[in-house]
Amino acid sequence: MMNERAKGEQLGTSAWHDRGVTNFETLSLPDELQAKLAQLIAIMVDLGQVVTAFSGGADSAFVAAIAHEVLGASHAHAVTAVSPSLAGDEEADCRQLATEWSLRWTPVNTAEMERAAYRANDIDRCYHCKAELMDVVGPIAESEGATVILGVNVDDLADHRPGQRAAIERGAVFPLVQAGFTKDDVRQVSHAMGLRTWDKPAAACLASRVPYGTPVSVEILSRVDRAEAALHGLGFRQVRVRHYGETARIEVVETELEQALAQRVAIIGAVKAAGYQYVTLDLEGFRSGNLNFGVTESSSGAPSHS
Repeated sequence: MMNERAKGEQLGTSAWHDRGVTNFETLSLPDELQAKLAQLIAIMVDLGQVVTAFSGGADSAFVAAIAHEVLGASHAHAVTAVSPSLAGDEEADCRQLATEWSLRWTPVNTAEMERAAYRANDIDRCYHCKAELMDVVGPIAESEGATVILGVNVDDLADHRPGQRAAIERGAVFPLVQAGFTKDDVRQVSHAMGLRTWDKPAAACLASRVPYGTPVSVEILSRVDRAEAALHGLGFRQVRVRHYGETARIEVVETELEQALAQRVAIIGAVKAAGYQYVTLDLEGFRSGNLNFGVTESSSGAPSHS
């Protein structure tokens, strides 16, 4: 990895020694994962100037941290899209992470709710959301001579995520995919680097809680956000509140089902206070992306997930 330091200096960064950056070669990682990390660093160096779409999740946080470590703040910009589809807790954590890691960070407002195709919530909703993101972040990147990078990993390619196509069409790059990183790889390297996001639960946009075909509204997203925030306050880190009109279907990880039943009264009170009339607990537990089950290949060209 000797070239990365030299290339970084050619970019005008004060990375590595002067900034006290992580010495990636000393991280305790399997050889295969160290090779992937070397490839990721090389990709960042080759890109030179990047704008990371930073949602605060484990993947985008890792990408933002690596970009910052390798390129320095003058060449790495983290941008968070703020809208009703982003949970309030997530926006606050992005701000906190940016402070903790000294990221050059900018929150920007996106207006996917103004797109009728997004509000309609068909199986390509994510395409319209990512198109809005790129239409807002793209000009920022263009003004800096930068490339937009996203925290998409290899595992994400197997799910129904038409937003990936929208991003690629608009020039975004997926460094984790290029370097062969899986979700577990991201968590393992993040842990080795001491990033507190290494075990952060997955937190997809709030619209993912609404079944396809049910129109998305600010009121619905706000209700879901309030309910999930209340459940987090009760000690459930990984939780989903699936929206079915007046009914909330709660998912917690399987090992916490007994805890959920033990806190039944508190959960009912919290979720009803968020605006739901009926509160149910999914006995199958949390399954990421389960509203995609049975989705067939869409017009976006995204793969099916069944």
